[in-house]
Amino acid sequence: MIVHIVMIKFREMEGKEENIAKAAKMIRELEGKIPSLKSIETGINFSGEDRAMDLVLRAVFDDREGLEAYAIHPLHRKVVDFIGKVAGSSKVVDYEAL
Repeated sequence: MIVHIVMIKFREMEGKEENIAKAAKMIRELEGKIPSLKSIETGINFSGEDRAMDLVLRAVFDDREGLEAYAIHPLHRKVVDFIGKVAGSSKVVDYEAL
């Protein structure tokens, strides 16, 4: 099982909270629409720490090929394009669960 975790920090701009909510909704809507995506969840941060990110997603795949297929899928690319316009930075971790 492959786990894909992404943490996103959104730019400080008008509509930041709406952008976070829209991105979370778009991520949740991927479930059941990309064959290799076994599950996906997302959460909006409530921590006030300076080091906190704004949004996290956790996706699960059977194998690395499934993750690669997800990465190039048009529905995923649509989400990436939106987030790219409103995010300041992101971090990713991909690992094989033991």
